[in-house]
Amino acid sequence: MNTAQPLPVQVDHLLQIALAEDIGTGDVTTTACIPHDAQAEARLLAKELLVLAGLPFFQRVFEMVDPSVEVIALFPDGTLIPPGTVVAEVRGLARSLLIAERTALNVLQRLSGTATLTRRWVEAIDGTRARVCDTRKTTPGMRYMQKYAVAVAGGANHRFGLDSGVLIKDNHIAACGGVTEAVARCRRAAPHLLKIEVEVVDLEMLDEAIEAGADVILLDNMATDTMIAAVQRVRSSGRPILVEASGGLTLERAREVAETGVDFISVGGLTHSAPSADLSLEL
Repeated sequence: MNTAQPLPVQVDHLLQIALAEDIGTGDVTTTACIPHDAQAEARLLAKELLVLAGLPFFQRVFEMVDPSVEVIALFPDGTLIPPGTVVAEVRGLARSLLIAERTALNVLQRLSGTATLTRRWVEAIDGTRARVCDTRKTTPGMRYMQKYAVAVAGGANHRFGLDSGVLIKDNHIAACGGVTEAVARCRRAAPHLLKIEVEVVDLEMLDEAIEAGADVILLDNMATDTMIAAVQRVRSSGRPILVEASGGLTLERAREVAETGVDFISVGGLTHSAPSADLSLEL
């Protein structure tokens, strides 16, 4: 995701909602005790080891409150930051800094937490052919930002939304009466440039997905031994099928799964369960 370009409209909408939620009719404390023309400088401080992610959105929050505020990033997103490091400096009207502070930090802490967890997964499977990727299990409205955090930490982005790829899951298969029919219907109706992925839970479904012409096969909640057998069947088919592992995966099991030969490991927890990183803004 290229944040050198203007941020997507949905990101601005979310940040506006977040600011409105926090500010309400006005910051009564700041208005009462801070002169309107007082200037201030603040340091953005990392209080634990973390992978930095979200500076463009952090900066955007301050711009929305006061376009004259200056945010000076001292490290790029994706950097591993030791505790005690000053990550950025913020300068401008003291009132503006205080009003924007909490919303800007909330976003940055959340995204840096996702990036930090993603980096741990990336490092756990280093040296294998597998790549760790995210899912659509994101916080409503934050998908662009959370997938950005995964990417800057070295992870891969799965489909962004329902319109960016065909993924035939268990309920689709049940509604169509089987894997073969589901793939056939999608092949007829979906744009020809979209890959067709099929979720399977056992080797019988895997064989059917291979024969049906799936481009990608997702191994859902499979034991390691079954994954190994599944990957071997896919490779021996001679077809250029990618294999993804998903469901019930843990960081402790990451390398074991990667060494089965899968191409991707998708982890919903990168975006729905990562703890927020600890950063503070100090005037």
